[in-house]
Amino acid sequence: MSKRRVMFTFGEEHIPDPIIYNLGQQYNLITNILRANISEDEGWIVLELEGDENNMEQGIAWVTSKGVRVDPTDG
Repeated sequence: MSKRRVMFTFGEEHIPDPIIYNLGQQYNLITNILRANISEDEGWIVLELEGDENNMEQGIAWVTSKGVRVDPTDG
């Protein structure tokens, strides 16, 4: 099992979408929200992902395909 911390940045069109829930369910990943800031028109979330490395890569690709910016974070 691998762990990775990432930051999701998104616009208002994604605020009502259950992206983190779907990421965990569809790709069998454990998600842990470490920090977040969400307003009416934008948001960001620092998230720790844990699971199979291949599932993590596929999940991150899926999130990116939805139009969410995904950046690695340190620490």
